[in-house]
Amino acid sequence: MNCLRRIQFPKRCVSTRFPSLNPNLKNTRTPFSSPNSAYTTLNSHSFDIPAVSELIAKQHWSKLKTLVKETNPSSLLQHLFNSEAHPDLILSYFKWTRKEFGDTHNVEEFCRVLLLLANAKNYSKIRALLDDFAKNAHSNSTIFHSLSVLARRGCVNSVIVDMLVWAYVKNGEIDLALEGFDRAGDYGVRLSALSCNPMLILLVKEGRIEVVESVYKEMIRRRIGVNVVTFDVVINGLCKVGKFQKAGDIVEDMKAWGFSPSVVTYNTIIHGYCKAGKMYKADALLKEMVAKRICPNEITFNILIDGFCKDKNVTAAKKVFEEMQSQGLQPNVVTYNSLINGLCSNDKFDEAIGLQEKMLGLGLKPNVVTYNSLINGFCKKKMLKEAREMLDDIGNRGLAPNVITFNTLIDAYSKDERMDYALLLRRMMLEMGICPNVSTYNSLIGGFCREGNVKEARKLSKEMEGNGLKADLVTYNILIDALCKKGETRKAIRLLDEMTEVGLNPSHLTYNTMIEGYFREGNSTAAVNMRTLMEKRGRRANIVTYNVLIKGFCQKGKLEEANKLLNEMLEKGLVPNRTTYDVLRDEMMEKGFIPDIDGHLYNVSISS
Repeated sequence: MNCLRRIQFPKRCVSTRFPSLNPNLKNTRTPFSSPNSAYTTLNSHSFDIPAVSELIAKQHWSKLKTLVKETNPSSLLQHLFNSEAHPDLILSYFKWTRKEFGDTHNVEEFCRVLLLLANAKNYSKIRALLDDFAKNAHSNSTIFHSLSVLARRGCVNSVIVDMLVWAYVKNGEIDLALEGFDRAGDYGVRLSALSCNPMLILLVKEGRIEVVESVYKEMIRRRIGVNVVTFDVVINGLCKVGKFQKAGDIVEDMKAWGFSPSVVTYNTIIHGYCKAGKMYKADALLKEMVAKRICPNEITFNILIDGFCKDKNVTAAKKVFEEMQSQGLQPNVVTYNSLINGLCSNDKFDEAIGLQEKMLGLGLKPNVVTYNSLINGFCKKKMLKEAREMLDDIGNRGLAPNVITFNTLIDAYSKDERMDYALLLRRMMLEMGICPNVSTYNSLIGGFCREGNVKEARKLSKEMEGNGLKADLVTYNILIDALCKKGETRKAIRLLDEMTEVGLNPSHLTYNTMIEGYFREGNSTAAVNMRTLMEKRGRRANIVTYNVLIKGFCQKGKLEEANKLLNEMLEKGLVPNRTTYDVLRDEMMEKGFIPDIDGHLYNVSISS
């Protein structure tokens, strides 16, 4: 049984005849004639095909239309088929009748046109026809049947079906492409990598990796001519979802088929390891490449440098940077951007500035990504004046700031509670034609909430929705936190309900904020009920939840209740953190209450 049978394809209404757009057309083969003696009379016994062919060749469509109206477009097409007219002539007539009268031809006639073009090796015209067919999202069930009945040569069918699958992929109709792939197996039609590779690429792009695996296995089973691209695409898909062992198995398949892993193959796996944070594996692969005399390229080193920087290991990133240059490879803007961003994120701002100056000295022009990293570095150090000046520098160098540039600055000014400047920046971005996104609004909403101005924050959230942007989890968490701090838990709970209504799943942070808010109001019963609700909705209490609960009960003087929660936390295998120890010291031990840890090893240094 075909391994793709489990894929659910969309149900489509399929007819053996394309729907006619002209209600006046009849399906009878009525004879027609021309009053003009220059064009011989056409009747049921004799069609003057040469005369009609001349009309088609010279594109005398108005005269041809007069004749066709007296009969059926399909009747004349059948006579053109039977007279073995030139494929280009038949195609011209076919396209004209579809344009003039709508899709009056049935699938069998469509397939006969395709087969004529295939026999004439006119592949570009087949591609154009199938592209138009795929754009209208027609199903392919009847095409396979008609081709199997009409065609005498299997190779001709393979060419057409291969192009059909490719046309579906090109037009984003991936489910129909999969249906075509499946039917090709049923009808014994052999596809090629020309259609299958683009299909795999689109599946990876859509994140449908299980289907990628099924298609790949079926390609191997059918002995479809896979190539290096096939293996690299499948490896890329598997690495994207962290299936590195399976990706390794594909590398072995690759070797078994006589292909050697290339630098692209290694780059794909290295990139997968870097995204998964497995830098030791990525570094080991680099060493393996060198041992196998596969030369790493600029992309290899750029991937590793970026990976180490995101892993907060700038020292390792700099070593790779040095190794890159020792191999005779010149770092490019991407290389410097990764390093500058890594240095800024790790508070090594002076080094980042030095690298930017080095870039300029080498004739490399920093781009907006470079400036965004530097602006972020200035903002982290609360050097907002310098960050703002860098925004001006972007324009002076002929570059255009983007939404990330403004979001970074707006967030920094909002956190510094300088909302006038934050709003000024938003006005500036609008004047430059840059649309604020959800992150922009979240920064501004957060800023107003820090000022205690929940009314203005809510006004901004409504404005955001009015601009077609949906509030996300961050938006709701900011607003719920602000309301809880103002003692307005009733309004906060309404927002929690609203979250679930719009399809958002509240996070641990959401529930923990609500629990803390209830304790702040002295409502321990509501706090415990909220903990029950979060667990009912699939969020198990974490260490932060217990810290909030323990502290809340301690502050209400319910130390025994807090002690029970501490034991419960330890029984569930949760490891106390610094906050836990601070709560136990400040809220229990310093008040003369010694925690009773039933059967648990408890070793807290009060002096630490």
